Amino acid sequence: MKQYNEELKKGYLYEDFRFVHLRDKKVQQYEYHFHEFKKVVIFLSGKVTYIVEGKSYYLKPWDILLVNSQDLHKPFIDENETYDRIVLWISDTFIERCGNTGCDLAACFKLAGEKRFNLVRLDLGIKKKMTELLADLELTLASAEFGSSLLAQAYLMEFMVHLNRLYMEKETEGMEQGFRYDRRMEQVMQYINSNLAEDLSVDALAKKFYISKYYLMHRFKEETGFTLHKYIIQKRIYLAAEYMKSGSLSTGAVEKAGFRDYSSFLRSYKKIFGSTPRQR
Repeated sequence: MKQYNEELKKGYLYEDFRFVHLRDKKVQQYEYHFHEFKKVVIFLSGKVTYIVEGKSYYLKPWDILLVNSQDLHKPFIDENETYDRIVLWISDTFIERCGNTGCDLAACFKLAGEKRFNLVRLDLGIKKKMTELLADLELTLASAEFGSSLLAQAYLMEFMVHLNRLYMEKETEGMEQGFRYDRRMEQVMQYINSNLAEDLSVDALAKKFYISKYYLMHRFKEETGFTLHKYIIQKRIYLAAEYMKSGSLSTGAVEKAGFRDYSSFLRSYKKIFGSTPRQR
């Protein structure tokens, strides 16, 4: 049986960012998974439905999807059509380093989490600019010329500035055909993510949302691909890790993240990350 961390965590990023342009037509099966970095998917062609945190997005050419750190996601790909996409993996530390006061390059990801809406749909006015930036970035990364690495970072930063502006300006109205979700389950997920330190037992959640606990468990798994328990544990682990990163003592971080004792936290942490907090 696979370990929990192998089922969940896909991909490792050891550099500031990674750019890949993939074009294929083959059977691809993906499980629900998460990353410890931010991900931007620029969809170019094919027939793909991308699920992020229980919300299904029906992608159109030049749609951009924002996948935040720890967002559970999975693409459903029609292998009868060629799937063409550009994928950017960007480390949190790189984004923090590039930003400054009044210009947080991670703002679009934060807003996507708050709005629970991860899609940016480009119009013709900006499409040409974004296409040119991505082409310049791809060519520069393949170059061995002096300053290529620095120039590639500059292109990526410019791309992220435009992406943030686009997300802040775009409205979701009129995009009803672009996505689907269960409103009740979205409310459940939103409540969970905002109240991780509280009682999130199935009984407590069923009572909170006036629904049968059996229906809640079944519908949540159907929408997210995860059991309610695994979803909550994963979110609590990451919250505790963030508290620790900010300087909180282990025991305090664990309690604030909703764990009742350190031993249960440690077991879950090892399953997800494959190590203890001290070993990371």
